[in-house]
Amino acid sequence: MRQPFTEISGIARHWGFEDLASTGPVQRFTMFTGVPVQLVTGYAETRELLAHPDVVRSSMEGPHRDAVMDDLIASTELHMLNLNPPDHTRLRKLVAAAFTRRRIEALEPRIRELAAGLLDELATAEGPVDLVNAYSYPLPITVICELIGIPAVRRDDFRRWSSVFVNAAVHTPEEYVEAITLMREFVHDLIAQKGQAPTDDLLSGLIAVQEDGDRLSQDELTSMVFLLLAAGHETTVSLISNGVHALLRHPDQLELLKAEPERLPAAVEELLRYDGPLQAAIPYVARAPIDVSGRRIEAGEVIVFALLPANRDVRKVERADELDITRSDSAHLAFGHGIHHCLGAPLARLEGRIALGMLFERFPRLRLAVPEQDPPRHPSFLMNAIRELPVLL
Repeated sequence: MRQPFTEISGIARHWGFEDLASTGPVQRFTMFTGVPVQLVTGYAETRELLAHPDVVRSSMEGPHRDAVMDDLIASTELHMLNLNPPDHTRLRKLVAAAFTRRRIEALEPRIRELAAGLLDELATAEGPVDLVNAYSYPLPITVICELIGIPAVRRDDFRRWSSVFVNAAVHTPEEYVEAITLMREFVHDLIAQKGQAPTDDLLSGLIAVQEDGDRLSQDELTSMVFLLLAAGHETTVSLISNGVHALLRHPDQLELLKAEPERLPAAVEELLRYDGPLQAAIPYVARAPIDVSGRRIEAGEVIVFALLPANRDVRKVERADELDITRSDSAHLAFGHGIHHCLGAPLARLEGRIALGMLFERFPRLRLAVPEQDPPRHPSFLMNAIRELPVLL
């Protein structure tokens, strides 16, 4: 079953990025903020530029910047995703020492336990249920909170705060400042507690880790928690929700996956390519002139990478607008590329495999409650997130 790109991509539907993608992989474009940018929609061009030494993180101001005090900015933005070498290199080395593959792999039994509990609750529902709020959201938020070491009684607070933080543009300056202020105060208290009485969690590990006497500062620790909560669970929520929606829209692919569950890892990669959790990467800037695909990007120009069109670049992928879990190469940019490639990608993949596999095993007759309608998506520049997904079990 073929689903047109414009039906599933908020960024394409609202801003016409699919039209620009069809006329060239690099285009000048004016953002909704009025800022002119170089919009990159090609797969090869995105990979090339994200790995280019003269493409660096932009200091372009985000929403409500004028309303946020400098100390709040330092507490939320001093993390790897916002920094360039050598600062990025230093932080990534320190964080990677605590965010190890062993720590991630050890989470699998607990993730399965949490998923099973949520599926048990789903089984008691009558009529349509919203899979986002009942399953896709609570699983990743619980995993990331337990990983960091956040008490269960504060997870609803974190859900509210992180939602405002990630979708700042649709909230007032007052709402945004209040949310990040409350979140920062709690994280500062938590850092103090973990420093005095460390436990077996990531935050305690981040506090303890050091390299040649170097440690993460309090602002760096707080910013890392903000990043983990925003990037570490919001993207996984979308991976699960978008993946379920795509499979239910393509029953032939879903039936193949049920018949051959060993295809699940490849299916997750294809789902990430087909309808990934990010519409675009956080903007970058060129610090020197760059030539790419016959176009010149001048020094100082802002660069926006539209990841959804890049993942459906027909020059890279045959039948790019079709979901096909049998593809031998579902290469994608859902987790970025280059030095800012998502450090948490292994955790997102693990959660995605467990969540999808257990859901369809438990409810093999799962179907969309309103198949004639596409589910609403959150109004967001960065995220490609389904707001609600009514299903029948």
